[in-house]
Formats: sequence, structure tokens, C-alpha cells
Amino acid sequence: MPSNSAFTFEIIQSSLQAISAEMFDAMRLTAMSPIIYEVLDMGTGILNAEGEMASSGAGIPALVGVVEKAVQRFVGIYSKQNEIQEGDIFITNDPFYGGVTHLNDIVLAMPVFADGMLVAWTANSAHWNDVGGSVHGSMDIKATEIFQEGLRLPAIKLFSQGQVNRSVLEIIKVNSRMPEFAEGDLWAGIAAVRSGERRLKEVVQKYGRETFLKVLEESMNEAERLSLKALKKLPKGTFTLEEPQDNGSTFRVKIDISDDQMVIDLRDNPDSIKGPLNASRDATFIAAQIAFKAITDHASSANGGSFRPLKVLTRPGSVFEALPPTAQGFYYETLIRVNDLIFRCLAQCCPELLTAGTFASTAVVVLGGHNPDSGQPFTMVEPELGGWGALNNRDGNHTVFSLIHGDTFNCPVEVAESRYGYYVDQMSLNVYDPPGDGEYCGGRGVVIDYRMRADGGALTSGFSRSKVPPWGLQGGSDGSPNYVEVRRVDGSVSRHSFESDIPLGKNDIARIVTGNGAGYGDPRKRNPDAVLTDVRNGLITEEHAKRVYGVEVSGT
Repeated sequence: MPSNSAFTFEIIQSSLQAISAEMFDAMRLTAMSPIIYEVLDMGTGILNAEGEMASSGAGIPALVGVVEKAVQRFVGIYSKQNEIQEGDIFITNDPFYGGVTHLNDIVLAMPVFADGMLVAWTANSAHWNDVGGSVHGSMDIKATEIFQEGLRLPAIKLFSQGQVNRSVLEIIKVNSRMPEFAEGDLWAGIAAVRSGERRLKEVVQKYGRETFLKVLEESMNEAERLSLKALKKLPKGTFTLEEPQDNGSTFRVKIDISDDQMVIDLRDNPDSIKGPLNASRDATFIAAQIAFKAITDHASSANGGSFRPLKVLTRPGSVFEALPPTAQGFYYETLIRVNDLIFRCLAQCCPELLTAGTFASTAVVVLGGHNPDSGQPFTMVEPELGGWGALNNRDGNHTVFSLIHGDTFNCPVEVAESRYGYYVDQMSLNVYDPPGDGEYCGGRGVVIDYRMRADGGALTSGFSRSKVPPWGLQGGSDGSPNYVEVRRVDGSVSRHSFESDIPLGKNDIARIVTGNGAGYGDPRKRNPDAVLTDVRNGLITEEHAKRVYGVEVSGT
């Protein structure tokens, strides 16, 4: 069979996907931290020699995008000095040096050589529980500079021709409150990129270097063709939107759609702030990529070619292109705002392709303290589930992660209670706050009660959409906001959304409440049987059914 056949193309493409998945599993099965092996707060990828994404594993879409940007930075820095060699492994976590996101996300990348020629890269990115800084979990809402957020690793070599740099390893360990977890998660990432390198070499050896490189090139060209085909079906023109934010500022977007390009213009936005809600240019671009893929060709796998028709404009020094030394610990909430801004703007011209507003927050909770069983300190980082907006033909999903957070999970209660110093007293649907009413209703968020088992605990909550609720579409009503209640043993209750180091004592409860998604369409058009089902399931009251939907429940 000729080496350039469609059959060979499919085999190599499937091999790349299988290798990406194997890298993902290698990391998941060997990591120390539940946020990696349970939550799957990570991403893996295979890239071509220039750092363009060829294939990716599961996990968080944003972190898959991160590895592409990081490898491109490694290539830009080290290829000029001819310093990329077989057996090297590079590391970064700094958003100003290819790390893209925040200092908790560690990127590892390894070059793959065939016959002395660089042909590809394997890479991964994962969230580590603690990399130093001023608070447990390294994400300080009070931070005004990146120096306060932990250890910075600026695109450096961890391994040189197979030999580890022990000094770097010791620096990483000594800067973490949980050094054994940091070292364990590091070696898990190393194992993943090494396993990917080994498998890729087997593929190249079997099919030949030239065939392998041709397949990488053609797969990206095919992805570009699919994106262009989808663009032609979208409404053409210029669409604008501005939306108020929780902090009182206003975000703006302008989107130009033509047959061969989508231009997302985010230049008319506020300057970066003295706080951690800033995003790098690369991070903003990733948020736009996720939105672009969802609105164009959401069915096929993404690679670098998928985004060639996408252009993103940002302004240096703005909240969407932060410059050193701005803090970026909670960058992901700004990514979600970019993603949501694009979707809300496009909903004006193609509402049938989009949901109403979702809870749209990663809703990260960081609990720190001491485990009374072991006496050891713990740091728990947990993203939370929330309600998604309704579509034009069905209700929104209950309790799903935000689109930025992707195909991940929450940590099982049994694992959390055995590893950390708290109990989980409640995990239920959010039926306490107003639903997103509509012909199709928004999905429900969650209510979770974390009860501390010892004094000396602390809570950090990083929630957006705490004041501006998810937006209704085509006559549907808005959803509800995200927030945290601290319920103390003395009976007092305080409400929080974006705050660090809230003290918690023994038996104090941190109640997490994530938003209900917004509704789609006129509530009076909702199927009466669906309204009755909602009442029976405890999602709405009989009075609500009559007042909002015009459905009489009594006697049925």
C-alpha cells in the first residue's frame, strides 16, 4: 500500500489520538494530587516541530491550548541557539514565558527526534495544589503583582539530554507547602511526556519520517478547510456587545464574520487591574479559540489548522493582554468572561446555535488547614459544577462544569474526606435560588456544604457572575448568581464571592452555591407536562408554576 494513501493517513491520525490519550492516562494514574487524578485538571498534546497542535487528550480545553502556546515559546527561545536536543524536557509556569495561565499550572514539554531531526513535541499542563506565594493554594485574591503568587519558572530546561537538573527540582520542592505532592506531580508529568515520545518514535519508525510529517501537515490543512466551510454558513457582518461586570467595569467585543475569517476585536476594554483578574494575550486567544470551535465545527477534533481563520485583536496593557508584573492567579474567570462575551454577542445573529447564559464561572474553592487525623497541612482546590443555559429545543444541563473547564470531574466525597480536614455535609441541586424560566428552562447549579473538622482553617473563593446573572435568550428569564455563604457555629452567616483567606473554625460551614442557567423562549409556551414534572421533582413550587407558566397544579 502506498505510504501516502488515505488508509495510512487515518492510521497515523488515530495513532496520534491514542498516544495523546495514553499520555493523559500515564499522568492521571501516577499523579499525587486529587485535582489531577480525580478532577482531571490537566491537558496533554502532541505538536509539530514548530509547536502547532496536532492532537490532544482529554481534560481541560484551556490547558490543552496552553501546551501549544508554551511549546511555541520554547521553540522561539531555544531553537535560535540550537539548544533543543534529544532527551531534553522543558518546564514553565510563567504567563510571561509561555506558561499562559497562572503559576499553579505547570507545563512540561519534550522534543521528539527522528534521524537527528526534530519532528514533534509531547507536552502536558496540570494544576498543582501549591507553588508557594502568600496563601494556601497560591491563588491570592489580594495579590497585586505576580511575585506574590508563587514560584516562577520562566521557560527553562528541567532535563538536558536525559539528565535532570537537580537544582531546579530542589527549588520547586522548597517553594511548595506540599513538597511531596509537587515532586510526585512533577514526575507524573515527566512520565507522560516520555511515554508520548517513545510511542511517537515507534510511529515514525514504522511509517517513515516523510510520511509522518506529511500527515501532520495535511491533517492541519483539512481542519482549516472544515473551519472555512463552517464559516460560510454563519451570518456575515459586524456584531458588537458590551456587558457590565461584577466589579462595575464594562467589557466590549466586536466580531466581524466573513467567508474566510472571523475577527474578534477586544481592544476597547479596560486596563489591567491591581489584582489577579488579568489574562495574558495567549490565554485570551485560547478563550476565543474555544468559542470559535464551538460555533463553527464542534464535531471534529481540533488541531492548529482549525484556528487559522481566527484572528484575535487585543491591546497591550489591557485586562486581556496583561503585561509584567501583573497578577494573574484567577485568570480563568477572565477567560470565561471572554468566552461568554463572544457567545452573547453571537447570540444576536444566530441564537439557534447557542445556549442562554450559563453560570459561567470555574467557581474555584480553596480550603486550607490541618487534617486532625494526621496533623499534616492540607490544601484542597476544587472547581465547582453549575447550571447551563437552555437551548432552543431542550432544557439546560444541571451541574456541569464551565465550558473553559471542559471534560473534568469533581473530587468524590469519599476521597476528599479521607485526604482533607473537612466533611461534606450536603451536595444537592440549587433549588433555593430562582430558576431560569423559559419555554426551555436553565439547568440547576449545586449547593455544597464543607464543614471544617479543626480550627485554623481558611477559605478562598474565586467566583464571577456573582452580581451579573446569566442572561436569558429569546424571552427566557435570567439565571441566578454564584456565591459562598460562611455559616459559623455561633449562627452568623456572611456572603462572599471573590475573597481570600476567610478564617474558618471547627464546625464552621462553607456553603457553595453555584448559579442556575438562564431560560430560552417565552415561559408561557412551556409544555404543561414539563411544568408538572418540575413541580413533582421539587424544582419549582406550585405557586411558581401558576404565576410564571400559567399551569394549575392542584388536583392533578
